[in-house]
Amino acid sequence: MAIATTNPATGVVEKTFEALSDAEVDERIARAAAAARAMRATTFEQRAAWMNAAADALEADSDGTARVMTTEMGKTIAAARAEVLKCAKGCRFYARHAESMLAEEPADASAVGASRAYVRYEPLGPVLAVMPWNFPLWQVIRFAAPALMAGNVGLLKHASNVPQTALLIEETFRRAGFPEGAFQTLLVGASSVERILRDPRVRAATLTGSTPAGRSIGRIAGEELKPVVLELGGSDPYVVMPSADIERAAKIAVTARVQNNGQSCIAAKRFIVHDVVADAFTERFVDGMRSLRVGDPLDEQTDIGPLANEQGLRDVEDYISDALSCGARVLCGGQRLEQAGWFFPPTVVTGVTPEMRMYHEEIFGPVAQLFRVADAAEAIALANATVFGLGSNIWTQDAAEREIFVAALDAGAVFVNGMTTSYPELPFGGVRESGFGRELSAQGIRAFCNVKTVWIG
Repeated sequence: MAIATTNPATGVVEKTFEALSDAEVDERIARAAAAARAMRATTFEQRAAWMNAAADALEADSDGTARVMTTEMGKTIAAARAEVLKCAKGCRFYARHAESMLAEEPADASAVGASRAYVRYEPLGPVLAVMPWNFPLWQVIRFAAPALMAGNVGLLKHASNVPQTALLIEETFRRAGFPEGAFQTLLVGASSVERILRDPRVRAATLTGSTPAGRSIGRIAGEELKPVVLELGGSDPYVVMPSADIERAAKIAVTARVQNNGQSCIAAKRFIVHDVVADAFTERFVDGMRSLRVGDPLDEQTDIGPLANEQGLRDVEDYISDALSCGARVLCGGQRLEQAGWFFPPTVVTGVTPEMRMYHEEIFGPVAQLFRVADAAEAIALANATVFGLGSNIWTQDAAEREIFVAALDAGAVFVNGMTTSYPELPFGGVRESGFGRELSAQGIRAFCNVKTVWIG
């Protein structure tokens, strides 16, 4: 895949970039290794000052950065601006809390025959981050902010369709004051990732992307005995029970499905509704999806922009075609918009069965699957009938029922009476084919630290 900015609203290639040579990559890895030594000598106070400066820079040019993201991958300008501000918040969160999260932890010295015993957290060094295009700034910052505050350095291999965003992130950290080489963007194709990860100077890796990509990175990291965090795909259930506030559940359901033009791993994708309230929910949900405005992502009034690339549009069409051929029905949407760019309207599909691809796979686009169930047991079974386990949603006002779902849903997160999202304060990640390891919170910053035991006799 070419390293280029191709505007998904027009299909026009706006800027292309040359991939780095192997020699240039080696030079940057050497620079990262030197920066890692320099970063280990810095204090939390110094790193916090740089991280807050990065947050200042993001806030100061939120509109310009948002326009770059929108031009490269098609998210609405309002969503892009919100993403920039969320990233600034994430930087400030780790600037404020990193030192306490990584403070030395005393152990029971007498129990182990020591005068003193404790655990300390130390940086690993250069970490390779392989990141996707769908949240081109937030996906990177939620790795980079904790990693840099821990004293690590970052090597970013970003998706090839968001090169300008990738370079902007490197420039932001450089101008904030971080040492030369502390965070570098590597403009390379996917074929270069294995060589970089196998380099002994690279000490760990993190990937957000597809399950096949996760398997590949996990295999290489395993062979090289390097720690890795994998945040992969999702097919999140959104369960609505009779006691739920149906009006609100249906309204939030629309946002939960079409956020980021439907291209989010934690977007709700399978809407599982109890028979008693299914008709009422369906009417409100379909009306809400139909009412959304699809169009120019730079227009402040647009609700949904284009899909990020032409292949993504074709994939969504294939899922719909396959489902219809097996007996599914489309309640709204269902066909690409006949205009320039890669636009697909909000779509609701019902009558989905295991014979259909969409029943088993993740759809990256504004397509919702709608199911009816007779009781909580059937809802739980259907919610867990997937290889994924990233996020999940349950809507109920019944406290006992809530606890049943919280315990039974097989996922990295359960959101009750709300939609799944990510916060710096909470750990983020999945189980099964949604990956392993956690980002964000204290777990995220410790993911790339050596947990060192110290025993003093």
